[in-house]
Amino acid sequence: MRDYTVSEQAIIPHPVRRVWEVISATHRYAEWVPTVLEVTDHHGTAEIGRTYRERNRSLGPLTTRSTWTVREIVPLARRVDTGVGFAPLRDLTNVFEFEPITRGDGTESTLMTYAVQYRLGLGPLGPLVHRVVAAGLRSDMKHAMDNLADVILAEGAHP
Repeated sequence: MRDYTVSEQAIIPHPVRRVWEVISATHRYAEWVPTVLEVTDHHGTAEIGRTYRERNRSLGPLTTRSTWTVREIVPLARRVDTGVGFAPLRDLTNVFEFEPITRGDGTESTLMTYAVQYRLGLGPLGPLVHRVVAAGLRSDMKHAMDNLADVILAEGAHP
């Protein structure tokens, strides 16, 4: 069994506080994560040790059900969740990290890093499967961060 990490970064043109509000709302994942078809059970704002469940897009018309557990929270900076239900991927971990950026004109943005870590067996096929999985993950991560920026923009300014 080998460990893999796939990571993408994007500048979200909104302050860290607003980005954090949306990613902390576990019931909102279907709004911005393209592989989440619906959140079927949630606890509201992310809390360490709490779980939420999703129905996810898998391959083609196939779907899967996942359960996520919030493992780490560093407010406005880092969130780590572990998930099950994505065979053949095992020990799946999502890591969201945020860094505030102040532009020259004084506007605030957020540098977001979205990483997925997982283990994959399958013997000599593992690296080949990883290449296919990684390409899809990178595309989905980029799309998710674009969607996140759009969701925040659509909601307008918050106090």
